[in-house]
Amino acid sequence: MVNREKIRWCADKNRGIKLIEPNSNLSKEYMNNAEETLNILKIIKGQSNMWLATTKYYFEYFVVYSLFMRLGIKSEIHECTIILCSFLEDEGFLKGNVSGILEKDKKLRIDNQYYLKNIYVDADYDSLLNFMLEIKDIIEKMTYDDVKDIREKIRIILE
Repeated sequence: MVNREKIRWCADKNRGIKLIEPNSNLSKEYMNNAEETLNILKIIKGQSNMWLATTKYYFEYFVVYSLFMRLGIKSEIHECTIILCSFLEDEGFLKGNVSGILEKDKKLRIDNQYYLKNIYVDADYDSLLNFMLEIKDIIEKMTYDDVKDIREKIRIILE
């Protein structure tokens, strides 16, 4: 279960969690960026663990951020985005372990990009595509009441 104090901490940060107007157009743009990034990932696979880790993580991040834009949630601190994913999992809104995937791949990106560890990156195209399609499905099936409910739960925590 996610610690609500962590969500409040994120809300107090300058670029942390903020409720904004839901934006379907931005949601679509982030999903388009994710699709483009997935195509780039196919091209660089096997060439550079640093760039593969970075590309894989940002692909996942764009997919999640597409969901956030549809919900009207802004979070420019990656740790806060992961915390919010954990909250959405606790609420049953997100299935699986999206927060764990993001956390693991964020660490791998940092290790390979900043510490030059050259750790192998498992970037299975079909698994990543399924990840994107599952989130896309959530976005497409989301109702006005779903958005309102999640936003209200977050608003209560932020107060």
